[in-house]
Amino acid sequence: MSRHKDKLRMSELTELLDYHSHKYYVENSPEISDFEFDTLLRELQNLEDRYPEFADSNSPTKRVGSDLTSAFESVEHRFAMQSLSNTYSSEELGEWIDRIVREIGEVEFVCELKFDGTAISLTYENGALSRAVTRGDGQRGDDVTNNVRTIGSVPLRLRGNDYPALFEIRGEIIMPYVSFDRLNREREAAGEPLLANPRNAAAGTLKQQSSQIVARRGLDCTLYQLAGDNLPFATHVENLEAARRWGFKISEHTAICRSREEIERFIAHWDCERKNLPYATDGVVIKVNSYAHQRQLGSTAKAPRWAVAYKFQAERALTRLLSVDFQVGRTGAITPVANLEPVLLAGTIVKRASIHNADQIALLDIRLSDMVYVEKGGEIIPKITEVELSERDENSRPFEYITHCPECGSELVRYEGEAKHYCPNASGCKPQIVGRIEHFVKRKAMDIEGLGGETIELLWQNGLIRNISDIYYLDPVQLATLPRLGEKSASNIIEGVRLSKEVPFERVLFALGIRFVGETTAKYLASHFRTLDAIAKATIEELAEAEEVGTKIADAIVEYFANDANIEIVERLRSAGLQFQVKDKVRESNALEGKNVVISGKFTGMSRDDMKALVEKHGGKNLAAVSANVDFIVAGDNMGPAKRQKAEKLGVKIINEAEFMAMISDVDKTEHDESDEQSVAKAANRDKPIQGTLF
Repeated sequence: MSRHKDKLRMSELTELLDYHSHKYYVENSPEISDFEFDTLLRELQNLEDRYPEFADSNSPTKRVGSDLTSAFESVEHRFAMQSLSNTYSSEELGEWIDRIVREIGEVEFVCELKFDGTAISLTYENGALSRAVTRGDGQRGDDVTNNVRTIGSVPLRLRGNDYPALFEIRGEIIMPYVSFDRLNREREAAGEPLLANPRNAAAGTLKQQSSQIVARRGLDCTLYQLAGDNLPFATHVENLEAARRWGFKISEHTAICRSREEIERFIAHWDCERKNLPYATDGVVIKVNSYAHQRQLGSTAKAPRWAVAYKFQAERALTRLLSVDFQVGRTGAITPVANLEPVLLAGTIVKRASIHNADQIALLDIRLSDMVYVEKGGEIIPKITEVELSERDENSRPFEYITHCPECGSELVRYEGEAKHYCPNASGCKPQIVGRIEHFVKRKAMDIEGLGGETIELLWQNGLIRNISDIYYLDPVQLATLPRLGEKSASNIIEGVRLSKEVPFERVLFALGIRFVGETTAKYLASHFRTLDAIAKATIEELAEAEEVGTKIADAIVEYFANDANIEIVERLRSAGLQFQVKDKVRESNALEGKNVVISGKFTGMSRDDMKALVEKHGGKNLAAVSANVDFIVAGDNMGPAKRQKAEKLGVKIINEAEFMAMISDVDKTEHDESDEQSVAKAANRDKPIQGTLF
């Protein structure tokens, strides 16, 4: 009897907590105190611990998150998540409206704020959240359901009963300014680098491996578009109002407009008023309200023709330049950063801004104590764009750029053709070493889970790591004794290190962090030379023979392998068992033998990387740029116009995805048929009497 009562109490608590979550996170009108809410939550958690068989995947306890780490599965969207076309002027907006009216006649438009966060698609089945997926490439995204469940404004169950059995709702995961400022204060106190803006902070938080961290970061979610086969209403606004009743957080700042003048009034109002919002916005989205009209207008390969985003002009502010710090990157590049009197800009307090390099300082004639204009380039990173000369102190002096590294004291150098100054002390300058380690472990390089920036800094402070090779000689017992780690985290790091030994050679080469050798260049070098030893021994002239490798890159490679410290690191990595040569790939056919192929655009059946892999499997060679050496281009959607124009000028053949697949399939079939014929012939010969002599 007690078991039955407890099950009923669990249902009662779940319903009660869902109600109060909605009142707090969506309606902003809580009816009980935080203490009372936490008491109810603890009661439910205790019951779930006692009866795990009754626990619901959408229980309110999931909002607390888990400290278990998990990889994100890539899943396909039921309905493609297209991006919007952007417009930046009243004239461009007017042209878009005129085109709509010419094609449809008089229509209703819906104006909405454009939230500056990260796009999300939520799937609900029978009123319960079943999946949350990032935009990804529009066709596929990452499943981040566990993390999204921690966001209080995302309903785990819907209210009412008039919602479709299966539908998706799209929106934006955002980090309100209050959460962003709190997070940066915590990072500053811990000596960690500050996050650039709420948008990046929201995107980075959503991809945290621990949902417990996500739960603490204070994300929010506003929804703005339904997708499904059986939506209840014929217009966008009616369906949004229905979604509001079902428990979704829908923006109140939406208006139906019937003319260009009404749309422009909405834009003008929010271009000013957005500064008072508690979250970042960077424009207004204008949509055609009627779904019938939307279907009539259709979409391009990239974006719907029935919607457009009007982007606000970059906001700027006037403030005083107090001082300039100089940061050292992993390649030794010196970046000057301005320290400013705090000023409100695009909803956040800005204290620092980029000045790029010595040439930029000289061009703008920036001086200490100047009043300077700061703006957010594309609403992202603050930068100084102008000096207010009328407010300059008459005793000011031109800025003197530093001559020595602020970290290690080495004299700076400036390479020919480079805008930045560099610290040449690659093996003895801490920011460079730590930066190279962070580069080495990142996803597109060695992809070592558990070794983030904070952990690397911890290992450095405790003397466990001084260069990238030390990673492969870490002691799990020592790791487990470090603050914030423990046995489980230490075990995860050691396992990640072990798995990284199988990373293919081209990624190992990229991970080494040789100056100018990016991901693509590393692939070409690996393909051309096949082994690290061959690359290390190659002359500048021999290196320059590889695809995409010029003299500048060749010089950097020779310089890297001329350094004894680098050679020692490489040998330790070799002893650890990393892949230092290309593994021969199994070739499926010779369909593209001797062919140079460029893959460009987006494809419906697979990613660009998948298409490139097919080229190699069938004997072809991938090239990045269009030239006279290219045999043909496989063009998907959104192939760059400049690339297409160059191909047409050079007479390079352009084929589509279907033609490409047919090309390799035909050869596969031919080879298969030939193989069958040979098998039949062999079988027939086996049945014939042997003629002649054996000797």
